Amino acid sequence: MSKQDNKETNQSLTQDIDIEQANIEPLKEEIENLPNDLARFIPDNYAVLDTAAGDLNLDGIPDLILVLRKNGEDTLSDVIDHPEKRPLLILLRDTDNELKLIRKNNNTVLCIDCGGVMGDPYMGITIKNGYFSVEHYGGSSWRWTRIITYKFSKQDNEWHLHKDGSESYHASVPDKIETIIKTTNDFGKIKFEEFDIYKEE
Repeated sequence: MSKQDNKETNQSLTQDIDIEQANIEPLKEEIENLPNDLARFIPDNYAVLDTAAGDLNLDGIPDLILVLRKNGEDTLSDVIDHPEKRPLLILLRDTDNELKLIRKNNNTVLCIDCGGVMGDPYMGITIKNGYFSVEHYGGSSWRWTRIITYKFSKQDNEWHLHKDGSESYHASVPDKIETIIKTTNDFGKIKFEEFDIYKEE
């Protein structure tokens, strides 16, 4: 089963957001002609892995998510001892069309080595109506997906973990899929900045 075929089996994990088709190859290339209003958010020794646009705080103004990668992460990352983190930045755009860094999390996007034999597990981000989802896919004989979804709360003016979903199957029996979906009933109220995908439960 290919990555694209596998994505079609994940609809149960993305009821709140329709995950758009993602092509991992362009994400491995440097994003050229980066707008000046984004360059100031990129620290030294980092580059852009991906961007996604949409209304993150339900104010009718398109915002931006920026995913960063450390330069040379393919040779620096060590998933067992010290994975090279990939910061995810929430940038809100105000009425003057200026982007501002509002939140940051280093532990939502998996590292380049975290996909096992399948390679880089990062597949993409989708934003829709105050929700945003980060999708991963990896494994070897055993394949897996991991989709992390956050939801904006107007009451708290904060993004909280909404859903943590995963599916797994053996490549020899791709139709035999095990699905695990955790919601706030399982993990409670977790702020975006506090979530750690690397943390063992």
